[in-house]
Amino acid sequence: MRNTEHHYGWFTIGAHWLAAIMIIGLFGLGFWMVDLGYYDPWYKTGPDLHRSIGIILFVLMSIRLVWKLSQIQPKPLDHYTKFERVSSHLVHQLLYVLTFGIMLTGYLISTADGRGIDVFNLFQVPSLGELFADQEDIAGLIHEYAAYTLIGAVVLHALGAFKHHFIDKDITLKRMLGFRNTK
Repeated sequence: MRNTEHHYGWFTIGAHWLAAIMIIGLFGLGFWMVDLGYYDPWYKTGPDLHRSIGIILFVLMSIRLVWKLSQIQPKPLDHYTKFERVSSHLVHQLLYVLTFGIMLTGYLISTADGRGIDVFNLFQVPSLGELFADQEDIAGLIHEYAAYTLIGAVVLHALGAFKHHFIDKDITLKRMLGFRNTK
């Protein structure tokens, strides 16, 4: 379950891939739903689903961040260049900052009118109301641009993993896939 200096634990691996699926899915749903017409049957359902999954992602990412801070991280491979180490660290930081920023702005968009967010009709996240003028519009703009930036960072992250796997032929990607027979 726990990380070692050579491998990621199953919780880290599972949370990584679940968050990746949710982030890509939320982006796709968000991209699709902005063009829905008022009379489209998904006009209300799409945003409700988007918000609910977003809240679940917030819980997952919060747990994941606490877990990450409480665990040792596998050491970078010896052959990584300084550029690879620094750029990897910066991209990972960017992924976290953008993800939490998008979730915060999503909350601000959804609760600007004073209504809470119903999460799959199981519970409600309360609203803090409108905290600043034009909150919904300003947060919406930030949410949109941050989402596109996040997807760009996700692509960069994936390309880096593929570069390590197919060009460098090292174990970087294998570690996040759970392979244990590598050092």
